[in-house]
Amino acid sequence: MKVYPLRMGLLIPAARDLRFLLGRGYPKKTSISFIGNHFQLHQGERDLLYRGVFSKVQARARQTKKVDIKAIKGEKLVIDGHNVLITLESALKGRPLLLADDGFVRDISRVFCHFRATESTKTAWSLIERLLLDYLPCHVTVVLDAPISRSRELAARIRRWMKNTDINGDAIAANMPESYLLGLDGIKASADSGIIDHSARVFDLAGHIIRRRLHLKPQSI
Repeated sequence: MKVYPLRMGLLIPAARDLRFLLGRGYPKKTSISFIGNHFQLHQGERDLLYRGVFSKVQARARQTKKVDIKAIKGEKLVIDGHNVLITLESALKGRPLLLADDGFVRDISRVFCHFRATESTKTAWSLIERLLLDYLPCHVTVVLDAPISRSRELAARIRRWMKNTDINGDAIAANMPESYLLGLDGIKASADSGIIDHSARVFDLAGHIIRRRLHLKPQSI
């Protein structure tokens, strides 16, 4: 898939107009279609608006759920596996990252359905592992999307990696990962909008590593 550059000269006014419409209750998809056509935005730019721009009410509601790194120590932590790993791999590969209006860091690479575990996946997990050992939860559950190729193999690898450390936990490939994840007790580690909206406490695991440990600055609009 060809990647086109992001044109901030168009995205900044487009984001401003989208916030205006969202603040007045207009549907997001319809608003992005209208604004995208008006500014002649390509798909990547529309994806950025969809994943990064929210009404003030929605952004503030999500920010109130966001917990600090210290909150995970001694708690149950449920990690949205593919969401976190893909975002970290995007950071490691120099792909565009977005700091959204709700304060969560997201990738806009559109690789989710085509994800395949590689050496970068082990590197990404090593970053997660070091953070978890510094702020050790009492239990960690990694939930992967079973429909994605070789998810069960990746779950087995993560279980082995955790077994080789002091991390008490499990890794599961679920056919309906969002529902499964939301049904578990604990702080949710994800930047997925649906998970954030239906959780009481959320930790932006990938975003914390990207900003505080890799010292990268995601794009904001």
